[in-house]
Amino acid sequence: MTAENNDAAVDVTPRRQPVQARSRERVNNILHHAAAIFHDVGVDATSMSAIARQSGMSLASLYRYFPNKAAIVKAIAERHVEKMETALSDRLGELALTDAVDVLIDLFYEFYRTEPAYSAIWSGVESMPELSELDVRELYSNARDLDARLKDEFPHIPPERRWTASLILPRSAGSILRLAVTLPEDQAKSLVTELKVMMAAYVHALVR
Repeated sequence: MTAENNDAAVDVTPRRQPVQARSRERVNNILHHAAAIFHDVGVDATSMSAIARQSGMSLASLYRYFPNKAAIVKAIAERHVEKMETALSDRLGELALTDAVDVLIDLFYEFYRTEPAYSAIWSGVESMPELSELDVRELYSNARDLDARLKDEFPHIPPERRWTASLILPRSAGSILRLAVTLPEDQAKSLVTELKVMMAAYVHALVR
């Protein structure tokens, strides 16, 4: 993140919580256009002025909703997390865990590859404390869901090992998939294929 974010990095809370439909629409418009610009040129190269211009509002109006670019980044990241958690929960409910590895990896990869600004935002996860905290919160949310499924389907797994596995699986898969979306498509597909082999072998060893 650039100095524009660092100037007010402590405050990443939106200044207005959208209650009325018009305010929600305006916030959605801001985040939609910001995500498109982040996707095209990256977070660091994007200014608040550019976001305001593309959103069809004055810079002063934009600042009434978000105090800085970091707040916009965080708001978009939170939407990414909500969408992914919903998709993951829906698919986990449909599949036996031993059959889910390939499906879930494909789901994550497609989301990472097609969701506007995903790579641009999450490539800077370690440089923005608020984003890092959101990332850890997502990890533990996914781990709790996975731990519950493992407990139901494979009660013979010791609780400590089950929880460790519930952290390892989403963290290792997520890290490799975030790398994959930064690579040329042929390299990314090879990486995803090997990831599936690795995850399937680990799950097999875990549940046997």
